[in-house]
Amino acid sequence: MKRLHPAWLVAAVAFVALVGAAGFRATPGVLIHPLHDEFGWSLGTISLAVSINLLLFGLTAPFAAALMERFGIRRVVAYALLLVSAGSGLTVFMKHSWELIALWGVLVGLGTGSMALAFVATVTGRWFVKRRGLITGVLTAGGAAGQLVFLPLLALLTDAHGWRTAALTVAGAALAVVPLVLWRLRDHPYDLGVTAYGSDGDVTPPPPATTGAARRALGALRTAARVPAFWLLAGGFAICGATTNGLIGTHFIPAAHDHGMAEPTAASLLALIGLFDIAGTIASGWLTDRMDSRALLGWYYALRGLSLLVLPVLFAATVRPSMLVFILFYGLDWVATVPPTVALCREYFGASGPVVFGWVFASHQFGAAIAATATGLLRDRLGNYDLAWYIAGGLSITAAALSLLLFRTRRSAPAPTPQVVTAAA
Repeated sequence: MKRLHPAWLVAAVAFVALVGAAGFRATPGVLIHPLHDEFGWSLGTISLAVSINLLLFGLTAPFAAALMERFGIRRVVAYALLLVSAGSGLTVFMKHSWELIALWGVLVGLGTGSMALAFVATVTGRWFVKRRGLITGVLTAGGAAGQLVFLPLLALLTDAHGWRTAALTVAGAALAVVPLVLWRLRDHPYDLGVTAYGSDGDVTPPPPATTGAARRALGALRTAARVPAFWLLAGGFAICGATTNGLIGTHFIPAAHDHGMAEPTAASLLALIGLFDIAGTIASGWLTDRMDSRALLGWYYALRGLSLLVLPVLFAATVRPSMLVFILFYGLDWVATVPPTVALCREYFGASGPVVFGWVFASHQFGAAIAATATGLLRDRLGNYDLAWYIAGGLSITAAALSLLLFRTRRSAPAPTPQVVTAAA
């Protein structure tokens, strides 16, 4: 019987770690109204904490990718999970809005940012040559799986036992994954005496990192900034973040509540997005291995924009079939953009692809942070979310146009760097 390649076990542990860290990603939408009711904080103030989290979530990613090159995947991921656990658990003691910002925004933002999609790019770049797009899709779906697991649970716990129980549940879930990461996650294939899956190269250790993580991350940014494709990818991904984490992920439940829908019901709908997202992202990874990623991004963004333009008329006190159609459609598209974006970063930037993708992902979270706060302020001023949905729909169509402009830069892009087992791959 042929032995299972250890890359698959590493991918499985990475998936579980991403699920464990995803607990907090499900938390803000569930806890916005309970925090508002208990402390009297405005939705804009609470959204500011979410925005800082989203911003740090993105800005940490490229430095985390460089830290993984310097200190190893296992060590960085373990510390990241501990930060998520501490940040979520300590919220039960807070009394002031600045504490929410420090815990939700800073601690959890740094922790989740260290396990962002740059982590996915690093794992797939080191451990896989074949099936790379597919594994990128599967690992990206780990966040959606975490949302699927945690959202209904957190909503029920909040409804029955209060928001503190939900926060402690997230803290415990992140903490529980740490022993598994320390036990089974490995930094490089050479640690186990093998090559990356699908590689015919020799089992040779990677050269040691000779530059600091900050210098490596900033150097990759300076190089990428001179390539027009970087700005097209970053611009599209900023809009991607604004229309997913920043808008739907943060404000869908409060928006549904405004129309009379119970929060556990709205949370279940958001969890369904996570369910369909798993299928959509894995399918996107499969397509990325077979189609031009530029065309895929164009389709994904355009279809998302059209769906957001019709969303305002779908909200009601009960779940209607039309809303279920939106949930299915939007779920399939939620983070389907990730596998083709990772692939394009590798195509344009070779061995620096994972770190450059960290910067592209930072733009994703920058867009998410702006959208989370701006949408909360719009809701405070206008009394509804309708304008936010229309703006998001128009922005998504703009992102489709940016993606199609990448075809103009295709010929000038360098050929992908041959994949060998190195610290940067």
